[in-house]
Amino acid sequence: MNKPIVCGLAAVLLCGVGATSLFAQAGLPGKPREWDKEITAALQAAKDAAGFEWLGTLNRLCVLPPTNGAASTADLVPNYISDPKTIPPRDTWYADPVKVADDFYWLGGKIHSAWVLGDATNGYFLFDQQYTYNSEETVMQGMKKLGIDVAKVKYHFTSHDHGDHVGAIQMVDKANPDVIDVMGAADYQDMLKFPNRNTGVTPLRPDHVVQVDKPMDFTLGPRTVQVIPTPGHTPGTLSYIFTIQDRGKPLVVAYSGGTAFGFQTDKADPGVPNLERYIDSNSAFGAAAVKAHAAMLISNHSEFDMAEKKARMVAGRGPNDPNPFALGEDWTARYFQVMSNCSKVKILQLQRDAAAGK
Repeated sequence: MNKPIVCGLAAVLLCGVGATSLFAQAGLPGKPREWDKEITAALQAAKDAAGFEWLGTLNRLCVLPPTNGAASTADLVPNYISDPKTIPPRDTWYADPVKVADDFYWLGGKIHSAWVLGDATNGYFLFDQQYTYNSEETVMQGMKKLGIDVAKVKYHFTSHDHGDHVGAIQMVDKANPDVIDVMGAADYQDMLKFPNRNTGVTPLRPDHVVQVDKPMDFTLGPRTVQVIPTPGHTPGTLSYIFTIQDRGKPLVVAYSGGTAFGFQTDKADPGVPNLERYIDSNSAFGAAAVKAHAAMLISNHSEFDMAEKKARMVAGRGPNDPNPFALGEDWTARYFQVMSNCSKVKILQLQRDAAAGK
């Protein structure tokens, strides 16, 4: 039984931060700022929230050094398209697709994830994809192996426009002329701005693209997907909340569309504003997930939610065992606490370095 987190809903993402605010506090007059103490406290709060479940998220956000992740303005065809010899070996990315619940499916793979929700009668929602070099096998063939007809995919959601999550857009468009592509407005416009970078992936029918810049609901029969913009990882990142059926019982899912710091974090300007926007977006999404009683947290990277490991566990699930993906509402809340506290660590480090003239 998971131990509940003692934290009010409104402050769920600040739980564990203590008396300090999410952002740096001014030192007392005449007393030097205790940067290391504040950073250590924020890091410990992130570790406490992560436990053993969200170690991948903790490592990526808190431990890895900052990067100059400023968006590239180069419009170049990706290496894996221009030079197929650079494509990684299949055994580094392939994993068998798995039926996770009554109406919910994981398409793989070892590093990146794509997901499907729905049924043949009402139609399907497809979430994300992978690179162009492996989406045919993981996404297209993965659906076929699980008995999902691509012609019955009604909505194809792309959480953000990085190359590792857009590879099947045109594949699905060609296989299903009626599919609706759903993307964050800023990311869709980014795809149009860089046609070479998005060779073979930009949606084929602009009139079938829904550009999201505010919360929207998409419904197929008894199922509704709530789409929530979470700008940060990219300007147009989308996240989702929806309900699946697991052995006949409803289970609310929170899908984080962009967890890593996909932006510049090596300088206070623009690092701090970037991190503040990331915190604001994911705090709002985390609060929505808590309000919805989401007991299952997933993403599009196994690094963050350990989907590849949990998918293998589904096969051995006993009749009375919980779904290995459904850790409980408290662990869903903890995921966003890790994100917030690791962001605080980075903000404090940047402010410390700026104060020291670095």
